[in-house]
Amino acid sequence: MIQWQMYGIPNCSTVKKARLWLEDEGVAYQFHDFKKEGVDRILLQYWVGELGTDSLLNKRGTTWRKLSPEQQAGASTLEGALALMMEFPSVIKRPVLTDGREVVLGFDAGVYQVRFGSG
Repeated sequence: MIQWQMYGIPNCSTVKKARLWLEDEGVAYQFHDFKKEGVDRILLQYWVGELGTDSLLNKRGTTWRKLSPEQQAGASTLEGALALMMEFPSVIKRPVLTDGREVVLGFDAGVYQVRFGSG
């Protein structure tokens, strides 16, 4: 059985919706709180390779808005974006789900139904 890993922050409303949906559908997953447990560079590189920096970096959130203009500008390069996401994991869009072969970003009930649903 493929085990999904969900990365996010437990008090994030989108993560809460995704977790509830998965639990209601009986989809097994492990939760990784990347605010407490961090996120490593290799994993971030994999996500960026699958999703792209623009998709993964949340430039609409509170964390982004609190960054200095210099910090924000640093995210314009891959190295800068990776460093920023490692230092401030809250700037990563969430949740991120992966089984090691596929990456699913965010929560959309329709997408989840197609990808994880039983019917």
